Amino acid sequence: MLEISPRKVVHVIFLAREEAVGEDELYAFIDALNAEEKAHLTAVAWVGRGAFEPEDFAEAVETAFAEATTPTADYLMGMPHLAENLEAGLDALGIDV
Repeated sequence: MLEISPRKVVHVIFLAREEAVGEDELYAFIDALNAEEKAHLTAVAWVGRGAFEPEDFAEAVETAFAEATTPTADYLMGMPHLAENLEAGLDALGIDV
């Protein structure tokens, strides 16, 4: 189901919490992910934000692919409460980290 390891999602959460200190590393980390991982990371954030229900995760991934018009790192780093959204998304998907 999830094409990005929970460990990578947790790393993004950690870096997002570091704010300015981890910003360059966060950008580089997200930018280095493959297209599948980027779409799944975005979908996890959307589920956590409430834009999609957990049972609609596959649709969220398809939407992430279809609507990827800006670099994923730019998009996600501009999202308010990124770390909290990712945590809530993992939780909603039943992934215990």
